[in-house]
Amino acid sequence: MVKVTLLNTNNSSSDLQHCHWCGKALQPDKFLVREGKFFCCEGCYLGELAAQAKRQERNETYLALAESLVTALDAREHETGLHSKRVACHTLVLARRFTDERDKLQQIYWGALLHDIGKIAIPDAILLKQGKLTDDEWRVMRTHPQRGYDIVAAVPFMQEAAQIILRHEERYDGKGYPDGLSGEDIPWSARLFAVIDTLDAITNDRPYRKAMNFAVAKDEIVKYAGQQFDPQAVEALLAEEKVLKEMVEMKCILQPKFD
Repeated sequence: MVKVTLLNTNNSSSDLQHCHWCGKALQPDKFLVREGKFFCCEGCYLGELAAQAKRQERNETYLALAESLVTALDAREHETGLHSKRVACHTLVLARRFTDERDKLQQIYWGALLHDIGKIAIPDAILLKQGKLTDDEWRVMRTHPQRGYDIVAAVPFMQEAAQIILRHEERYDGKGYPDGLSGEDIPWSARLFAVIDTLDAITNDRPYRKAMNFAVAKDEIVKYAGQQFDPQAVEALLAEEKVLKEMVEMKCILQPKFD
């Protein structure tokens, strides 16, 4: 698992020498410090506030778009919408153990929320088939990560989310798809998602069986650590067991918070 190194702006020599907004060299005793960032003047600080407001508006638009796409998929698969929202919220619990960067957490949420969006392109005869899929049908079904990536990667500022969509069916041991990636070649956010996706699948009703409890799901995930799952992602699950168990029992799909 690749841990994300976070820079403390208060200790960054670059920030101490240059304005966060315009990049101008700071004059001794003639600069502003706001929210841990350094500015050469009030105008630059106001520029940063305006940019933050614009980013917030953009992010809210993208979240609405993502949830609308999931709702469209839910119109075809009745459980998908709730499943997608649950795994998005639960994946954030693990992700916060590795980063507190707002933009990265938003990308992870969007990627987890939209992980199955490529199934929109799968024919109903395959997607909604009650019986076992044929080999040819499985080949079509397994195109959904690439199809989903192609949809989301075209959206500006959602490149990292698109990578989760593309890699969410890969396995730590290299036996997944679409490309058979293994280990750290799989994005760390997708490795976290794989654990949460299985947790949700086991603890909710499926067409072929009833939901099982958190303990059963945890034991199954631990059993396949180092095979299907990244061992460090499994360790993160165990560290957050209390929180996730409560969320699973509540079927939590609360509005995400990234701060």
